[in-house]
Amino acid sequence: MQLIDTHTHLYLEQFDNDREKVVNKAINQGVEKMFLPNIDKDSIEALWNLCNSFPDNFYPMAGLHPTSVKEDYKDQLNIVDQELNKHKYVAVGEIGIDLYWDKTFAAEQKEALLFQFELAIAHSLPVVIHSRDSFQEIISAIKEFDNSELRGVFHCFTGTKEEAQKIIDFGFYLGMGGVLTFKNSGLAEQIKDFSLEHLVLETDSPYLTPTPYRGKRNESAYVYYVAEKLASVYEKSFDEIAAITTKNAMNLFNLK
Repeated sequence: MQLIDTHTHLYLEQFDNDREKVVNKAINQGVEKMFLPNIDKDSIEALWNLCNSFPDNFYPMAGLHPTSVKEDYKDQLNIVDQELNKHKYVAVGEIGIDLYWDKTFAAEQKEALLFQFELAIAHSLPVVIHSRDSFQEIISAIKEFDNSELRGVFHCFTGTKEEAQKIIDFGFYLGMGGVLTFKNSGLAEQIKDFSLEHLVLETDSPYLTPTPYRGKRNESAYVYYVAEKLASVYEKSFDEIAAITTKNAMNLFNLK
């Protein structure tokens, strides 16, 4: 039985005191592959340090997170471009638009997203999309690349059935994380009628910790509880959920 955490930030400072222990706990839980989305130029070194320490378990992404789009965003995007040309990455991410915290750089966020879509197509890589209070804006951006090779996943999907259908119609996956396990999230109702072929597992560690550890630091081992909840929602065995979502993740990130 293998699980894949398609979105985890185990390189962040929240894990500085026990990172190796947390990684080994995940591996022992069957989470043998973990995918690391980048945030900005300041997180690249820590991301690669983790990948180099566990080369069989971690897979790096290059991208500029929307909340890191500030005055220097063009310089930051140049670094992403350079990284993709210098090193082997499995995706362009974490990218997107976030209008929840601050709309000051909303126009720049969209420009950065479109630029990184172009990078993903040029390098034949999937994109990992962050969409907070920005679903329509991101769908509009994707439409500009209609009939292209653009593909990827909407990380931490928490939207409606209608939004899920739009994402699937564009050939994207839905990232299922800890929110699915929250008692009053309603997310299970929104996704239960869609085929499991469209879903991948994630944690977004150290954030969005699933029940029964909600309120504590999240970690990749806890993707187990997301899979467990999916098994309940779809009335499948845990092993079936693990097998299907692992296959989906391998397809998404072009792994053999």
